[in-house]
Amino acid sequence: MRSIRRQLLIWLLAGLLLGVAIAAVGTYLRARQEANALFDHQLQEMVASLTDAPFAAAPAGASANGVADDALVVQIWDRNGMQLYLSQPQRVLPQHAQLGFTNLRTESGEWRVFSALTGNQVVQVAQPMRARRELAASMALRTIVPLLAVLPALGLLIWFIIARGLEPLERVAAAVGRRSPTQLEPLAERGLPGEVQPLVRALNGLLESLGKALAMQRTFIADAAHELRTPLTAVHLQAQLAERAPTEAERRKALSDLKSGLERATRLSEQLLTLARTEPGVDAAERPAALVDLATLAREVIAELAPLAAEKSIDLGLSDGGNATVRGDRDALRTMLSNLVDNAVRYTSPKGRVDVAVGPEGNRIALAVRDNGPGIAPAERARVFDRFYRGQPAAVTDESAQGARVRGSGLGLAIVKSIADRHGAEIALGEGLDGRGLEVTVRFSATAETRRS
Repeated sequence: MRSIRRQLLIWLLAGLLLGVAIAAVGTYLRARQEANALFDHQLQEMVASLTDAPFAAAPAGASANGVADDALVVQIWDRNGMQLYLSQPQRVLPQHAQLGFTNLRTESGEWRVFSALTGNQVVQVAQPMRARRELAASMALRTIVPLLAVLPALGLLIWFIIARGLEPLERVAAAVGRRSPTQLEPLAERGLPGEVQPLVRALNGLLESLGKALAMQRTFIADAAHELRTPLTAVHLQAQLAERAPTEAERRKALSDLKSGLERATRLSEQLLTLARTEPGVDAAERPAALVDLATLAREVIAELAPLAAEKSIDLGLSDGGNATVRGDRDALRTMLSNLVDNAVRYTSPKGRVDVAVGPEGNRIALAVRDNGPGIAPAERARVFDRFYRGQPAAVTDESAQGARVRGSGLGLAIVKSIADRHGAEIALGEGLDGRGLEVTVRFSATAETRRS
């Protein structure tokens, strides 16, 4: 703030000094103009006073010692050109007269000359231009000196005014400095100038967003710690059981359970990292958008998860409905589709069915993943996108019982929602295949390339 105050003072004083300098030049020019008019009138009056005065011929070698350098020089000639009078013989001036006003330059400087024909005589009066310039400078100086004298007082006044003007900003800066991650209350707008209030409102909006982000982060960390504690505790217990198993069969059973627990903990950790990378502001989430063919992406994801589907004899297929190009982050979209298909395969019972469909839908591009697993109860669908929330199945039959018993992390659909929101896409949940199961549809805005095709 002090740097701004110093810069404002320097610039204002510089502008003031420039204004004084311009005023000084203007005053000098105006004073010289007025001095010229005054002295020209004086020359005319002097010539008029010498009209028809009797003068004898000027004696040779006459001099006028002791005359000031800026004194007037008077010359008078008769009609025959004989010089009758010269007030300062030591001055070298032309020995002829041009009637009216003229400016002459001689070895002794520049002169202002006025000549007139009066009766039988030609009278010429000359004055050094130096005298006029000195008078103009003196007049300008007398005008400017008072302004220069009050400049220090003006500087102090400007400093005081700037300090008062910046005081609201200093108060705001001090108030922001007192905020902390645990104290993010909004800044007070009362008593602040109208020019500062938009800044304070913007800061309050930022503080509010920061408070929400920190609250979400604290909730996320607490939930993550809780969710990780359960599988890690189970792994610890299973390891103890394996150590104490009296028979080889019980040991193999305990080791199998231990392996499953480790897989759950590993998957939960991976999903936590994936969710963290999809948060706004993370470098990975800020990659520039590119054209992505969802059909090609779906084939890659299906090929990747085909072994998981084969273990459960699940029919995993793709329905390609035509051009399905969207603009977005390819890696993030792959993560989104992988989570959708992985969830569908995990929750679908053996010998079930999972279909992936992509293609145009009106003026949008739709990506749908359908299964005939246990589905999600309609009352639970509004909350399944919350982190760590696990909904209840819509209905559990003998065929879907195994899928219903799968315990997920509660992060898959939260990851899908985060990535969809970043791409401006909409998510809808509906009934899946064969009148049961779940259908998750993500609708994207069509690109200009897709519309043209």
